[in-house]
Order: sequence, then structure tokens, then C-alpha cells
Amino acid sequence: MRNINQFDLPSKSYPNDDQVKLIPAFLNKFARSRDVNYLFKFANKISKESSISEKNKKWLEWYSKYQKSCDFVKNENNNLPRISYPNLPICDSVEEIKLLIRNNQFLIIEGETGSGKTTQLPKICVEMGLTSQGLVGVTQPRRIAARSVAERIASEMDSKVGDFVGWQIRFDKKISQKTALKVMTDGLLLSEINRDRLLSDYKVLIIDEAHERSLNIDFLLGYLWKLKEKRPDLKVILSSATVDATKFSNFLRGAPVFKVSGRTFPVEIEYLNDNELDEDMEALVVKSVLKIIKCYGNKDILIFFSTEREIKEAQVALKKLKLNQCEILPLFSRLSINEQNQIFKKSNKRRIILSTNIAETSITVPNIGFVIDTGKVRLSRYSFRNKVQRLPIESISQASANQRAGRCGRIAAGTCFRLYTKADYESFSDFTDPEILRTSLASVILKMLDLRLGKIEEFSFVDRPDSRLISDGYQLLHELRAINSSKKLTRVGRSIVRFPIEPRLAVMLLEASRLKVLDEVLTIVAGLSIQNPIISQKNQESDLSFINQCRHWRSDFISVLNLWNALTRQSEANSRSKFVKFCKRNNISYV
Repeated sequence: MRNINQFDLPSKSYPNDDQVKLIPAFLNKFARSRDVNYLFKFANKISKESSISEKNKKWLEWYSKYQKSCDFVKNENNNLPRISYPNLPICDSVEEIKLLIRNNQFLIIEGETGSGKTTQLPKICVEMGLTSQGLVGVTQPRRIAARSVAERIASEMDSKVGDFVGWQIRFDKKISQKTALKVMTDGLLLSEINRDRLLSDYKVLIIDEAHERSLNIDFLLGYLWKLKEKRPDLKVILSSATVDATKFSNFLRGAPVFKVSGRTFPVEIEYLNDNELDEDMEALVVKSVLKIIKCYGNKDILIFFSTEREIKEAQVALKKLKLNQCEILPLFSRLSINEQNQIFKKSNKRRIILSTNIAETSITVPNIGFVIDTGKVRLSRYSFRNKVQRLPIESISQASANQRAGRCGRIAAGTCFRLYTKADYESFSDFTDPEILRTSLASVILKMLDLRLGKIEEFSFVDRPDSRLISDGYQLLHELRAINSSKKLTRVGRSIVRFPIEPRLAVMLLEASRLKVLDEVLTIVAGLSIQNPIISQKNQESDLSFINQCRHWRSDFISVLNLWNALTRQSEANSRSKFVKFCKRNNISYV
């Protein structure tokens, strides 16, 4: 069979058999992504016509639509922004990566810290003209990463955020009709499947930070693999710094793996001695900071903690040292956008940044020369025996430890102070357990039933979930009356699947509506869906009288409702700035 470079499709009469077989290739190469499925179905419909004259008549209509789609792509190609590349390791391999993208539907990019993969891969796709056929979508696991990555790419392309490059997260976005490169959270892309199961707007999807193996990422990978036959034109790129490349490649049936070296300078690793193990973690952090200030250069310090509470306690301890030449900045997801953006602003003082694992891979904190790694992380784990989702603090994996260390080797040689022994490091697991192996599967099963993706037991996951977790998920949905005895969605199931919350909470809202108490239960469900708004600290010295006034002697749920009503009254009675001060004074998170 000849290829599409050897002839064009006829414009006035139905094509011959060889040309008909190449229609999908023509569509994939020249048409706009959102038109491909329609044109393909239309061509199939024409092929079933028995009358030659009818075929030719409908082919004229088909070709007109096809030409219009191709003209749109050509026009977009003529107006592509000019792309330039900075001096980053991945930029030495631009042509090789282009070839791999062009010749493969799935591609795995394994790039070390500082390689430039997050910002340069989307630009490579733009230079290839892929944005002319559809959106280039880039997913990030966290909202702050989606915003910061979009801002960085837009800056390198001399574009305003919201024009050619935009970002979108839950409840907020900065995109326009001009946007061709969209950075978003993986959860947002997942929600778009409900609206468009073929993801027709997209020509390329870059799943960044794939190593995090969140529930959203694993579900997306399984869904995109299942979608490959219906969307052969869709390019999928998995990108990560630390990824089990062999496992991903096997899952994607031998998808090529391209490795990019990182621009990392030597990083010296210092471990704890055995005689330091009995010291308090906070004391070890303070001692390490003082050691760096006294004995090392003036680069900024990044300290990894497992919880927000640990960050606040360390912040208090470090401020007591009166380090006048240092600026202490916290970094965690509950901070406002302005507070999070403080880490990107230049300062005349040495910065000490106290962060959760948000700074491990999702964002790059500039000017870091030293890392202090506590070796701990808070991970969500579900107990199918107790039916409870817990958040225990655990040791990190070796991959995470290496990622954290790499944060201080991006601009010059750095030093990582690990507040654990080398034996501890060697006992860590290679990679963090995927979320799908440690979470309730009720929401996943519900979404799969709604999307008609078949049984979860037969779905293509990178790691197959535990059968006990699957049984537990089905049991919970049956108890909630979301599925029947045949494991089919019920009316209740079809209603709760539309809520972006845990199934039990969604059922609470349905029942509250029936009982005419929706306003009250909506507040309680919102409170259960977020982190605890009360900021607790060790050695609490601030006034807790306001919070105690809201407590109900029998019910935490009523306490949440009382707190919300009291805060609403304060908000209505005060200006925004006074209300923010009130929240801080009473240990309540404003965000």
C-alpha cells in the first residue's frame, strides 16, 4: 500500500480502495483534532452507500468539511509563536525527541532534576506545529505547580499567561480562546472526560510527574491506553524525574523510553550519626540550620517536613534564634496564592524555606544551595478492615530522598543534610507505593461504571489493585444504594457520580435535600472535604475561646456548623483585612 505522501485525496469523486484505507492517516496528520472523529464516522457512513452517485455527492460534502479543517490547521501553523530554547540538557536532544513524538503514540521521558523537561517538552510540541491541530495539555499533580509552570513557559515564549499559554485548576482558570497550550491539574483533565470522553480538544497530553502515581494519574493512564484505538491521533507523553521506566514501558506495550541527563552539580550527602538519633527532630533542624549559616556559603536553605504543623513549629523555633540576615518562608498547599508566590520573589536576605513534599518535584524553588531532609512524609492509607482513610506519617522512599537532595544541586554544588542514618536510607523502599494500592476504590469504581469502562478487575492499571480493596469498594457502593446486586449503577449512583467528592459525602447531600436540611449539611460536608480549618500548634499560647464557644458537647458535625455560622457573622460584620486578622488571631485558616 502506498503512503499518504504519494497522493492527495480526490476532491470531486469518491476515492479508490487504496485511498479509502488511508483516510484515517490523512485525518490524523492534517485535520484538527476535534474534527477527526466526526469526519471518520462520516467517511464510514459514505462507504456504506450502495449508489455511486450518492457516494460522490456525499463525498463532496465530506471533502469540503475536511478541507475546511485542514485550512484551519494551515492557518494556525502560519501563526505559531517563535520558539527558542535556553541552555538546558533536554535542549540538546530536541530533534531526537521530535522524531520520537512523530513516530510514536506513547512516549516516556525520564529526565533528571534540572533537565528542563517540564518547560521544554510543551515548547517542542508547539514548534512541531501540534498546537495547530489541537490543544497541548500538560498535567501537574498540584495547583501551585500548574500555575508556576504555565507562567514559566509563557515567560520563555514572550506571551502573557491566558493568551497562547494558560492554566486551569478547580474553581479557577486563566485561559482564553487563544490558548493552545494548557497547563492543568490531573484532576481537572479527569473531570473533562465526563464532558468529552474522546478528549477531542487535545492533540497532545503530557502527564508530568508521573512518578507520583496518584489515583488520578493511574486512572488517566489506564483510560488513555484504552482510548488509543479511538484516538490514534492523540499523542501521550509521560514525563518524570524518577520513574520505574521499565514498568511503564511494559504497561504501554513497549513504548520507547528517552532518558535526559539533568543539569545537576555534585551534591554532598551528610547523614546523622547513631549518637544523634535520640535528639528531637526540631532540635536537629535548628542545629543543621545554624551549622549551614556558620560553616557554609550564603545560598538559600530548603527544609522538608511531613506536615503543616511541623512547619509552623519549626518557624517559631527559628524565629526565636533572631536570624536577622534570614527570611523564613513556609510553603504548603493551604497557603494563599500570594503567600506561596513569596518563594519566587527575589530577596536581599538568605531565605529558609520550610516545605512539605510540594517542593520535591512539583515546583522548583530558585537559588537553593542546601537541603535539610527529615525523611518523613504524610501518606493517605485506607484500611478496608476499619473502613477508615488514615494519614500516617511514614518514611519516604529512596526515589523521594534522591529527589529532595537534587533540589540543592541545580545552580551549583550543594549539600543535603539527611536527618536519618545511611542504614535508614538503605532500608527505605525504592519507590513510593502508588495511591491505587492504598486508598478506597469506591470513587474509581463509580466513575468507571458511569463511563462504561467495564469491570475494575479487567481495567488496565499499571499496578493491579488488591482484590480486597475492590470488594470493599463494591460493598460500600451497594450499602449507599449506588449500585444494585448486579453491580449496575442505580439512580442514586448516577446522581452522586456528578459530585467531585467522596461517595459517602455525596449521599449525605442527596439525603439532606430530601429532608430539607441541605444548607446545614452542605456546610458539614464542605468541612469534611477539606483539611481541618483549625490550625493546631504545640505549646499553644493563642486564645482558643472563640473555637471553644463553637464546640458542641455531643457532635463534631454541629461544631463545624457552629464554627461556619460564627465565621460568616464575623465576615459580614468586618472588612476583609479585619476578618483575615480575626482568623489568624483565633488559629483559623483563612484559605
